[in-house]
Amino acid sequence: MPKKIFENICVDSVFERIYNDYAKDLHDFLYYKFGNGYNHEDKMHEAFVKLWHKCEDVTYSKAKSFLFTVANNLMLNEVKHKKVKLKYNKNIKENTNKQSPEFLLEEKQYLEKYERALSSLTEKQRLVFSLCKIEGKPHKEVSALLDISTKTVEKHLYSALKKLKLELTEL
Repeated sequence: MPKKIFENICVDSVFERIYNDYAKDLHDFLYYKFGNGYNHEDKMHEAFVKLWHKCEDVTYSKAKSFLFTVANNLMLNEVKHKKVKLKYNKNIKENTNKQSPEFLLEEKQYLEKYERALSSLTEKQRLVFSLCKIEGKPHKEVSALLDISTKTVEKHLYSALKKLKLELTEL
C-alpha cells in the first residue's frame, strides 16, 4: 500500500515543512543541553541530512523523534571526542620533557661521577655526610646517633666535603 503524502517525507515540500517546524526547536534543544562550547548548527543540519538519507524508512510522525535522537547522539559523540582529545593533550604535556638531550646526558654523567665520588669516601665520612647534608640533621644529633663527639662529626664532614669537591672538580 503506498504511503500517504504526509507519510512519505522524501518529497521536497514535506521535508521542507519538517525543517521549518523542527529546526529552531532542535537548535534550542542542543544549545540548552550542551552549552555554548559546541557547534549546534552543524549537528542540527547533520541530523536533517541523516533524516533525508533515511526518508523512506522514517514516517512523518516519527521525524521529530528521529531528529532529536540523532542530533543528541551526534552531540554526545562530540563531547566524548573532546574528552579524549583533552586526555590525550594532558598525557602529552605530562610526558613532554622540556630538557634538552645534551642536558640529560650531562646530568646522567654527573650523577655517575657523584656516585663514584661518594663511594670513594670512608664509611664514617659517607655516613656523616648523608646524615648532615642529605637528611639535614644537626651536628649534635649526628654525634648522639653515632656516639662520637661533635668535633669528630665536623672533622668527618669537612674531610668528606673536601674529598668530594676535589674529585668532582677533577672529573
